[in-house]
Amino acid sequence: MSERLSVFKTYKLFVGGKFPRSESGRVYEVTDSKGKWLANAPLSSRKDARDAVVAARKATGGWAGATAYNRGQILYRVAEMLEGRRDQFVAEVADAEGLSKSKAAAQVDAAIDRWVWYAGWTDKIAQIVGGANPVAGPYFNLSTPEPTGVVAVVAPQESSFLGLVSVIAPVIAVGNTVVVIASEKAPLPALSLGEVLATSDVPGGVVNILSGKAAEISPSLAAHQDVNAIDLAGADAELSKALQIAAADNLKRVLRPQAVDWSADPGTDRMTAFLETKTVWHPTGSLGAGGSAY
Repeated sequence: MSERLSVFKTYKLFVGGKFPRSESGRVYEVTDSKGKWLANAPLSSRKDARDAVVAARKATGGWAGATAYNRGQILYRVAEMLEGRRDQFVAEVADAEGLSKSKAAAQVDAAIDRWVWYAGWTDKIAQIVGGANPVAGPYFNLSTPEPTGVVAVVAPQESSFLGLVSVIAPVIAVGNTVVVIASEKAPLPALSLGEVLATSDVPGGVVNILSGKAAEISPSLAAHQDVNAIDLAGADAELSKALQIAAADNLKRVLRPQAVDWSADPGTDRMTAFLETKTVWHPTGSLGAGGSAY
């Protein structure tokens, strides 16, 4: 029996629910912590970033309009699918971050649990950040949260999977769509996540994943007039400053980089960071003799 050839995986971008190569045709080598070649990843261009924004914008209406309960079901489905491909992600994270198998498994398990955690928050976050406001008059005054829109994210550079999930899941949990630039040196877990999202009921365009050089791609996203907010989690000080200046042109909401322990309880901050508050006044009608509104 002849020895068979290895079938190397072709990693692609995830944009609009599809798997295009970079329009530039460029790739770059991805190596493990010891310099061993792992794969070629697409080297995204500014055109790829613009295409991703178009896809994200197209998906905003349907995703924001879905019920919070339905979004929770979909996020939970992502966790289910990841559980079934756990071994693949453990191997990819171990190679990407130079971790032992047991430590990589802990990272992957935490990432799966994080999807479940955010799935549970989708129909509860409004109870925390919304409410009925007391007013001096015959009115209901209600504040309700609404998604900001299209959010660009520079993913953490060192935490290729848990950190990635920790910046994607809260953004889409509250109804936003996202364009994320994966870790430059360790993009493979992010690109594989696209394969999971494609089969997890997540509508095309809700999550768009680019690989390549953040310094090359992110300025066009920060300056893009159809991007509503940007998370600079994985940007260094120099890049962060440049992106904040570019984002000011259309008054984007900016979440500045900060030291984060991705394994800690994430809290609700990354969800509320990309929510807007809508306040509605509604007349109660004439009060009857019994004091009731109707």
